[in-house]
Amino acid sequence: MSTIAFLNIGMHGHVNPTLPVVAELVRRGHRVTYHTSPAFRSEIEATGARVRLYPGGEQPLPDPPTPVTLLESLASTTVRLLPSVLDDLRRDRPDLIVHDASCLWGAVAARELGVPAASSFTTFAFGRHVPSPTGASWHLLAGAWAQPRSVRGYVRSRRELRRRFDARGLPLVDLLNIRQPLNLVYTSRAFQPAVEDFDASYRFVGPSIGARPADPSFEADRLHDPVLYASLGTVFGADPKLLRTFASALAPLGGTVIVSTGQSDPDALGPLPANVLPLRFVPQLEVLDRAALFVTHGGMNSVNEAMHAGVPMLVVPQGADQPMTAARVVELGAGLSLGTEDVAKGSVRALARRLLHEPGFRTAAAALKAAQHAAGGYRRAADELEQYVRGAGPDRPAVVAVDPSQRG
Repeated sequence: MSTIAFLNIGMHGHVNPTLPVVAELVRRGHRVTYHTSPAFRSEIEATGARVRLYPGGEQPLPDPPTPVTLLESLASTTVRLLPSVLDDLRRDRPDLIVHDASCLWGAVAARELGVPAASSFTTFAFGRHVPSPTGASWHLLAGAWAQPRSVRGYVRSRRELRRRFDARGLPLVDLLNIRQPLNLVYTSRAFQPAVEDFDASYRFVGPSIGARPADPSFEADRLHDPVLYASLGTVFGADPKLLRTFASALAPLGGTVIVSTGQSDPDALGPLPANVLPLRFVPQLEVLDRAALFVTHGGMNSVNEAMHAGVPMLVVPQGADQPMTAARVVELGAGLSLGTEDVAKGSVRALARRLLHEPGFRTAAAALKAAQHAAGGYRRAADELEQYVRGAGPDRPAVVAVDPSQRG
């Protein structure tokens, strides 16, 4: 059996898809370590992996999280974490390092130690027709011009990284798109845009959805069909007024309307129709299995889970890669999209009515459901990692696959 080290950034959307893969590898007898921040310790320990905590506690996102500030944060965090991470890895002696596509310190550690590496993409794979947020572009250049302090911090950190560690071959700026000879992408080929542009190093394994502990506080017998579900995720704080608009718009169309309030207190939504159930936390997979419609922010994990359940979506993007995800849902006919600035009770209700009553949306959602299930999920991801580590061998050096234009 092999020793496999996972390294990740401290965000639920990046950690959650890896957990079923880790649990499956442990079940198969592999020794798995996972480098993480304290907030994720209990979830990772539940998989059977051994947790290696980053020094210094949580790794907060920059505020605001623009491409330029993210670049500075990733580079400076890499310089700060690498000595401790390398010490842990030298003790653990992994046969394979699996790092998030934006976890620069994972890629550098693999090169520094000469260990084979695989990259984990929890968004779309990025390429010529699927632009990475940190890819070289006029948009990135404009952001750099507006945030010179972040640019100077990034340059200092990259210079320090190059001086102290083996950072050859890594992207010059595109740090959300660090590729390896094996790249796991947690969606299906059917959902990935321009999938024909990606070579065999990209394995579209589909959503990584494992068993989750039951929530005894959630009373499923209170639900009445049709169940309509609205959630704007946890990263972008949802305005209670926006959530109230969704609740009021959906109430006449549903038997039960579930509104996930996330960071907002459910009481902040004020009085609601009797069939609306506002909850801070929702067992999303269980609800999606019952739902006839999902109003979502368009985070890749939520969209993957909705497609896995075959649920049509109304996507209201809040930021990051969500507009791209929303556009793909609309392009494939599995839902509709609405800008936050255009949200009003009447517009939400009209679009929701279409999604519930026009059969084409459910037909498209059913086709995507079949593709998501056929991709293989976490078991396929574990298979790919096992095959890769057997083929790579412990003495094969890690090689980072990057475009020549991105070398630095």
